[in-house]
Amino acid sequence: MSEAGRKDFSTKAKESMTPDSSKSTGEKLKETFTDTTDKAARGLQTDSSKSTTQEVSDKAGRMKDNNVHGGTGESILDKTKNALGMGDKHT
Repeated sequence: MSEAGRKDFSTKAKESMTPDSSKSTGEKLKETFTDTTDKAARGLQTDSSKSTTQEVSDKAGRMKDNNVHGGTGESILDKTKNALGMGDKHT
């Protein structure tokens, strides 16, 4: 089960196990959009306010993103605050 507006684990698993070559363009676009909104929601909600399943899933997702894309370990909210000069770090 997932939080409101979030992808649940079974949906993520199904999407990752289905080869892109067998997905329609519409399915790929929908998946990209929902991945993006899910990542944004992941960064906006604190881990302590999530269900255990959602928290574990989000931590795994952040780890994967950091390994694949390199990352700072900051949430989207922290990055936005810093970009606007409202965060604790000013780089």
